[in-house]
Amino acid sequence: MDIAEVAKRSGVPASTLRFYEEKGLIQSVGREGLRRVFNANILERLGLIALGRVAGFSLAEIAQILGSKGTPNIDRAMLVSKADELDNTIQKLIAMRDGLRHAADCPAPSHMECPKFQRLLGLAASGMIKGEGTEKLSNKRHSNKARYQTRQ
Repeated sequence: MDIAEVAKRSGVPASTLRFYEEKGLIQSVGREGLRRVFNANILERLGLIALGRVAGFSLAEIAQILGSKGTPNIDRAMLVSKADELDNTIQKLIAMRDGLRHAADCPAPSHMECPKFQRLLGLAASGMIKGEGTEKLSNKRHSNKARYQTRQ
């Protein structure tokens, strides 16, 4: 199956396929003219890569899972560790959701007078809660800016 067909059937852009090949996640078996050609199992491998990305695994971790011999080597301890990490993230998101709902309905005259909102601000400032793309900065003068930044 050539790269155009793989891209069409998988929904993964050809540029991403080339990137994955460069990183060793997938391997072409040859070329038809200028186009890379892949085995039929490429769609399964791309499915594993997509699942790994959705679960939050890095490309290096996904490469380890995929194995170098073409057969996936799924480390159960790694799966348990990632599941625990997801549980922690879920708990943080639930706390954030609950805090935002409280802030929306809070009877305090100002959010800045609400103890729950103040606690939420304190957690954000300390780095205990972080949104996707935020970075914990050690330099205090940047902490207020970092609290509100997210990756575009």
